[in-house]
Amino acid sequence: MKMILFFCGLYSLAFAIFHMGFWKLFGWKKDLTKLQFYNRGIMQILNCRLIYIFLLLAFLYLYFGEALMANAPGRVLTGGISIFWLGRTIEQFVFLRVNNRVIHLLTVIFFLGALLFAWPLLIWVRQ
Repeated sequence: MKMILFFCGLYSLAFAIFHMGFWKLFGWKKDLTKLQFYNRGIMQILNCRLIYIFLLLAFLYLYFGEALMANAPGRVLTGGISIFWLGRTIEQFVFLRVNNRVIHLLTVIFFLGALLFAWPLLIWVRQ
């Protein structure tokens, strides 16, 4: 289980790094200027907060993964993150209904995140 929890941390770290690149990857400096100032600010603030959450999760799972699974709040957190990624997968079909390889790849990656964070819980239940 220790290795799975380590991968949960790496997965979260990878998404923090991915979100750090949003300004450049998606041309936000130019594209966000088309939004009202408050929507532009909200988009960037939400992204910064997601980066923070992903870094926090990476830290928790890389350094305290086994401790998280040893108590109820940690297991609830792990289940909640699995549901987060499952919800993110579903939202792809609601908000990004396009036939695009990158979108499809991200959908698979989000679903794998849901499975990855559910895996330690399934192991815990079987013990």
